[in-house]
Amino acid sequence: MKAILVEEFKKRPEVKEVAEPKIRGPFDALVRIHASGVCHTDLHAADGDWPVGPTLPFIPGHEGVGIVEEVGELVTNIRPGDRVGIPWLYSACGECGYCLTGWETLCESQQNTGYSINGGFAERALADARYVGKIPEGLEFADVAPHFCAGVTTYKAVKVSGAGPDKTVLISGVGGLGHMALQYARVTGARTIAVDVTEEKLELAKKLGADEVINARAVDVAQAAQKLGGADIIIGTAVSARAFAGAFGALRRGGKMVIVGLPPEALPVPIFDLVLKGISVTGSIVGTRKDLQETLALAARGLVKCNYTRARMEDINDVFDEMRAGKIDGRIVLEIGEQTRASYCQLDKAA
Repeated sequence: MKAILVEEFKKRPEVKEVAEPKIRGPFDALVRIHASGVCHTDLHAADGDWPVGPTLPFIPGHEGVGIVEEVGELVTNIRPGDRVGIPWLYSACGECGYCLTGWETLCESQQNTGYSINGGFAERALADARYVGKIPEGLEFADVAPHFCAGVTTYKAVKVSGAGPDKTVLISGVGGLGHMALQYARVTGARTIAVDVTEEKLELAKKLGADEVINARAVDVAQAAQKLGGADIIIGTAVSARAFAGAFGALRRGGKMVIVGLPPEALPVPIFDLVLKGISVTGSIVGTRKDLQETLALAARGLVKCNYTRARMEDINDVFDEMRAGKIDGRIVLEIGEQTRASYCQLDKAA
């Protein structure tokens, strides 16, 4: 089968012929992948620039969606023919205190798709059937793929933030994560402020219903936000210390900052303001299986959509280059497999 294979960190990966995965355990599921979103984590994985890197060689991708072809002997929740997605949380131990209290994403024994386990940038991928998400009817593969990471990650962040009709939520960074976080914040009824450094992304934010937008390249974010009354909640997806500082300064007293993005440098937290203003700063990592179910339900109702562009597997290095340059408007979804590509071509001709 064809797969995007990373054989050396910081070296441009290639599409290669590799052996097809086989069912090994009783809870395994073999999935024919039709589409897979590209996440910034995939770039970090390929570059090996996180403290703990993947074991080479490996196949990235943790937004792979497709059709179940085969399942292990103890699988009861899905069957061949079902449409599923394989999220970042490939599996967890199911027995530790985190798993038993609804925080399986903090399990210290977890496996991660496209990082510690081969992922969805391939024509077929293995999944732990207990952790896949079943795709609701009416959602096309390319449409739903980004919800398995960008969606569930930002949904969880908004969920833990306490957003609601009486809150103002500022989204710092309107990229692949931020443009979805904005939609989830709107679902809660919150007033929203979108911040970015490009007019194109701010225009996208306006189309998605942002009440206010701020160009961080043109004005001081903290001052501009405070003129608008300040923010009760910040969802931080922008990956820079400057963006963090501007967003932090936009908070009202008693505000809460939820960080999703992973900047390469240390973030300077003003402890004096943190204490005297009663501000809290917290991290949020993806979501649980329950969070994923809720994310997919919102997508099925059409309340949250991902703005994406399709690309071929062979374009992965161009995608990574655009990602490094911050040029991607929303998300990129890779077409996986000849059948999927043919169907996309037919749709494009019909349009």
